[in-house]
Amino acid sequence: MQPIDGRQAALSKLRICDFTGQLAGAGATKIMAMFGAQVIRIEDRLTEGGWDIFRGNGPWIDDRRGVSLGGAFNNHNVEKLGVTLDMRKPDAKGVLEELISVSDVVTENFSAGVLDRWGFSYEEMRAIKPDIIYVSNSGFGHEGPYGNFKTWGPIVQAVSGLTFQSGLPDMPSAGWGFSFMDHTGAYLMAIAILMAVFHRNQSGVGQWVDMSCSDGAATLNGPAMLDYTVNNRALRRPGQPNSNRSDFPRMAPHGIYECAGDDQWVAIAVRDESEWLTLCEIMAMTNAEKQYPTLSSRMGHQDAIDAEITQWTRSRTPTEVMNAVQSKGVPSAAVQHPEDRMEHDPNTEAWGLFPTVKHQLIGEVRVDGMPMKFSETPAKIQNGAPILGQHNRQIFGEVLGIDKDTLEAFLEQGVI
Repeated sequence: MQPIDGRQAALSKLRICDFTGQLAGAGATKIMAMFGAQVIRIEDRLTEGGWDIFRGNGPWIDDRRGVSLGGAFNNHNVEKLGVTLDMRKPDAKGVLEELISVSDVVTENFSAGVLDRWGFSYEEMRAIKPDIIYVSNSGFGHEGPYGNFKTWGPIVQAVSGLTFQSGLPDMPSAGWGFSFMDHTGAYLMAIAILMAVFHRNQSGVGQWVDMSCSDGAATLNGPAMLDYTVNNRALRRPGQPNSNRSDFPRMAPHGIYECAGDDQWVAIAVRDESEWLTLCEIMAMTNAEKQYPTLSSRMGHQDAIDAEITQWTRSRTPTEVMNAVQSKGVPSAAVQHPEDRMEHDPNTEAWGLFPTVKHQLIGEVRVDGMPMKFSETPAKIQNGAPILGQHNRQIFGEVLGIDKDTLEAFLEQGVI
């Protein structure tokens, strides 16, 4: 809740009692913390990180291992405060009640019903603080026949329809690899928190926001669902899907092309006839220009066009192609490897996209930044994730006002 460079943080008056883990939840509250909210992350003291397996998993920066050294955990929990509670202890429930009483929002992405079983359902939280905002982001939400199903990245990817639509013609589904659904769930959850806070600030009324991460992921299917709804056309049909070529919107050429070097590629998107003529000029493709003058003619001969483009790109590096095509106003980009984006892309440095934070044990390490800049309320990304229980005394003592002797007793009894 400290000012950033003398300027008031956008969310400096917001306090979040945070149970989120992994990315679908922790990614949402990370955004809140970056913009000044006091995010108090509650964890299980007995199970070494408990419900967030990222605590004890890499990537690692050296040979050290431990629950406070996980790279993924640090990345998703920068600027947060961390406390521990053993919810199996009766006194821990009282501490949590006090923390909820001074918070604006309670967030979690457990399986449906976990907080209910602890005695902290939405109605019970309202009894503690009438205008509390409760945002839950489980795999399938609290409604519907899948409500009690357990999920993980590949499960959400499959049930949302994303796995099915990723691949190359006449080959099995490829899946999306990285868990884009977790990022989508985190972004939607961040939006939900802000909307509920805005409503509370306008009306004085809190609410429960029930979210389904898998249904959030299903919204990424838009073009395929629209094609089926309007045209009764199945996604998987001869020649489809082709994940190296985009069908929506209708553009051609519009794909990924092989370049010189090992696993080097470039993306090119031609939006109209003018850009098609420009690309033909760049590549000296006079025959292609005459053969395929319209979008409909190009849509019907994409394989032939792609083969001609590949013949040209294959002798050039991705950057050479990108610069040549972009210089004439046609969209193009090198397909970057992670190390390219981190270390060699000049725009990454200009945007400060991977800032360095200081972690109490890990030391200085780079993390994901914020791809947005606010002139008056910028994000603050300086402090790494909390080690297990790092802020117990600060939060329980200074925020809740629990006296030193009681804190020592709680520590001896394993409450905190």
